[in-house]
Amino acid sequence: MISRQKNFPMRTLFLVLGLLAIIALAGCAGSPTWFEPASSNAALITHLGTAIFLIAIGVFVIVEAMLVFSVVRFSRKREGEALQIEGNRKLEIAWTAAPAIVLAVVFALSLQTLQSVAYSPAPDPAGTPAGDAVHVRVVGHQWWWEFDYPELNITTANELHVPVNTVVNFDLESVDVIHSFWVPQLAGKTDVIPGHINHTWFKADQLGTFHGQCAEFCGEEHALMQFQVVVQSPDQFQTWVAQQQAPAAAMTGDAAKGEQLFLNGACIGCHTVNGTKAAGKVGPNLTHLASRKYFAGNVFENNAANLKKWLTDPPAMKPGTLMPNLHLAPTDIDALVAYLTSLK
Repeated sequence: MISRQKNFPMRTLFLVLGLLAIIALAGCAGSPTWFEPASSNAALITHLGTAIFLIAIGVFVIVEAMLVFSVVRFSRKREGEALQIEGNRKLEIAWTAAPAIVLAVVFALSLQTLQSVAYSPAPDPAGTPAGDAVHVRVVGHQWWWEFDYPELNITTANELHVPVNTVVNFDLESVDVIHSFWVPQLAGKTDVIPGHINHTWFKADQLGTFHGQCAEFCGEEHALMQFQVVVQSPDQFQTWVAQQQAPAAAMTGDAAKGEQLFLNGACIGCHTVNGTKAAGKVGPNLTHLASRKYFAGNVFENNAANLKKWLTDPPAMKPGTLMPNLHLAPTDIDALVAYLTSLK
């Protein structure tokens, strides 16, 4: 009975650790991972992470092997006493030098990678940015992302479009608290800080849609501060640019009624719709809202049903959102939904 009581805590510990490992792995299932890089920067980061992980495994195996050997070799069931090595200068130098060498190798690998990803390719002698680089200003909000293309006169939210095999330079800033811009398959994390502009870049080498996430705890809805990066062919990107540069479509029927409600209500205090008197800067630019797949921090699918729920009670769908419940009449909500779904 005494023996069982002594062994029970250890079995419980292993059980808890096993369950935690299963939960952690389940949480990663289907998630984007830096083990599948889609840019040169991400590939360098993946190689560095893999190298450090292998070094860590080697250190772990060596240390645990020595520990197991000591436990077995000098067990109480065996006769004799372990050799005392206190004051052995050679051993002390060895176990001080070994970690120092490992850390020096890790430092050298990290520095080499940092130098490669810190700065985007320089302009060529003619002054043209490498690959006709695209410039994007990224602004972090609680809890959504604003993407501004200054040279293209485009402002959108939560959905970033870039051309493949083209350098994209980012200026990152925040209007409230510290956020962190992270697209695991395209680039490393870069802090987004109020009152300060940080810079990062990447050059995607694969077409597709990649998941981005705020990687710095920024409040109640931090986990739902997401975005998408849509990597397109040059022709597809130019088509998207032309569509985004176009003014908002003319409205008829219920959409026209919704437009009047939008322009004569509280909406224009927070949102912009190009070509109208709506010029709010607090919330996302809605000029081409219907062209986006998701809304509210890239959380909800952009369709009429979800927009109706959102307008009925935004905090109920996303607690902590700065958009209040405006207590709109059902008929007004229907008209507003018709308007918003027409903003293509």
